[in-house]
Amino acid sequence: MKAMIFAAGLGTRLRPFTDSHPKALLPLAGKTLLQFQIEQLRAAHITDIVINVHHFAQQIIDYVVANDGFGCHITFSDETNQLLNTGGGLWHAYQSGLLTDEPILALNVDILSNISLPTLLAAYDTRDKGLLVVSDRPTQRYLCFDKDNLLCGWTNISTGEVKPCLQETLADSYRRLAFSGMQLINMPHLVPYMETLAKVNPAFSMIDLYLSMPARSFRAYVPNDYRMMDVGKIDQLPQAEIFAQSL
Repeated sequence: MKAMIFAAGLGTRLRPFTDSHPKALLPLAGKTLLQFQIEQLRAAHITDIVINVHHFAQQIIDYVVANDGFGCHITFSDETNQLLNTGGGLWHAYQSGLLTDEPILALNVDILSNISLPTLLAAYDTRDKGLLVVSDRPTQRYLCFDKDNLLCGWTNISTGEVKPCLQETLADSYRRLAFSGMQLINMPHLVPYMETLAKVNPAFSMIDLYLSMPARSFRAYVPNDYRMMDVGKIDQLPQAEIFAQSL
């Protein structure tokens, strides 16, 4: 199995660090965000990794090379000409031949967690289109799942917006779970939908992709005793340092 780490983002909420560095190289507890992700994948015996790069791309490449790939085989999906978001980044890597039709574990570089990747991999069924790692935590935007833990839609509780076609009152009957920036996906099922979205706009998110597909295509995966943190804002760094030390 391959993994893809989404590391191309601008990280504007982490300024001033990201004025001169990519967010992937943010140091916490003696490691970078990128190192945490690579080492977690390696511990689960996932050593074939694709990293997409855009913002200060060469810094990421030089860092990985200087550390001998942390014992992994790492390739880079170059988005220096255009930032493609997560879904567009996945599609670009696939079109470039860096990803194949085998299952892919895709994850955001800026989310730290204590997830057991071997347990996640064991829960995956090749008949699935994908597993979405989610948790029951407060946020503004939720994925909606039915009683069988299958994805039905998305809602923003602050605006009342619901996608793709759920009535707001109906959305309340679904289980609302927060996406954790990690997914285990069956690529052949996604390819036609990625191709369609890319024709309209090459930069699209994974959530855009999921909502463009038939309902109930993806299962929720809620890890046991799950702790995670989205390292997204500069004022969160003291808390993120403590969290990183606990992993």
